[in-house]
Amino acid sequence: MIIDDTTLRDGEQTPGVAFTRKERLEIARRLDAIGVQEIEAGIPVMGTDESAMFASIMDLGLSARIIAWNRALVKDVQASVAAGANAIEISLPLSDIQIETKLGKTRKWVLKQIAEVLDYCAKYNLYISVGGEDASRAHPDFIEQYVQTIEAHGASRFRFCDTVGILDPFRTYNMTKRIREATKLDLEVHTHNDFGMATANALAAVQAGATHVNTTVIGLGERAGNAPLEEIIMAARHVYGNQDVFNTKHLRPLSEYVAQAAGRHVDPQRPVIGEYMFTHESGIHTDGVLKNPKNYEPFDPEELDMKRHLVFGNQSGLHVLEHMLAQEGIHLSQWQLTGLLHEAKKLARKNKAVLRNKDVSGLCEKMGLCVGA
Repeated sequence: MIIDDTTLRDGEQTPGVAFTRKERLEIARRLDAIGVQEIEAGIPVMGTDESAMFASIMDLGLSARIIAWNRALVKDVQASVAAGANAIEISLPLSDIQIETKLGKTRKWVLKQIAEVLDYCAKYNLYISVGGEDASRAHPDFIEQYVQTIEAHGASRFRFCDTVGILDPFRTYNMTKRIREATKLDLEVHTHNDFGMATANALAAVQAGATHVNTTVIGLGERAGNAPLEEIIMAARHVYGNQDVFNTKHLRPLSEYVAQAAGRHVDPQRPVIGEYMFTHESGIHTDGVLKNPKNYEPFDPEELDMKRHLVFGNQSGLHVLEHMLAQEGIHLSQWQLTGLLHEAKKLARKNKAVLRNKDVSGLCEKMGLCVGA
């Protein structure tokens, strides 16, 4: 599975997100450090600043392939080439609703236009990915026609786009499998999260034969966003058992950096990278984790360079309380622990928050239980 991350293109199309030059360069460097194989770095035709920014990312000398995004217009390709691109994405709508109401054109025009632009690209030594915008709402026969056309005119791969996120994993699998059987081109999947299925759909496409997956860090993107980079990497590794080359210890720092640059925060319950992934409160869970973390954790937090936390809350029991105190060098008798348990639960309910080691030891001291303990 090859990841083509589009944080710097689709991710920046998130309402209100605008990365600075420094942030864009740093995001590119960090994506490369993780081992992301491709980075969709911008749209050079947008103007001088965007073109110069793309060129600066090219100049970083990263291991990842740097891709410029284009509409199916010769002038877009010219702008990308002028910015130094040697790999491009060309996008054109495939659904009738977008062809007719967005472009005011016909299916026949779409096939003719993409063929002409690809023929123009032949004069350059370009790696060319051709996208089918809104392909999930296009007629399957027309998708096949489009794929056969781009294959005949020199495309390197086809990007299957679920632009408005209306697919489920079963339909994604079936549609991808049909495309896979119709072409020898590499096949990329671009999913949106409008119904919360971007990750599941992307992985279903991989199971059906997709070779490339579009992602964004923390799922940034239009509307509800795209398939999150961190979810795709870790789910492919642990749900499907895929072998990969990714340095996942950099995932959370990258996510925090992108979140800050985007004016957001990493929710503690966010899948994979959220703090609560490895924070345990309930008595049954903390007891199980103390015996063996695998009882309640799908993977080791060390993979992400994160730490496990046992905290005390309204659902906690004596074992976690005893464990937390022991970490602070405090050991109480059974009756002292029982008394502390009662007061700690009251405090957790009152504050509507969990208690950490220092909170528990502080309460112990306040109750006079730690003296001589």
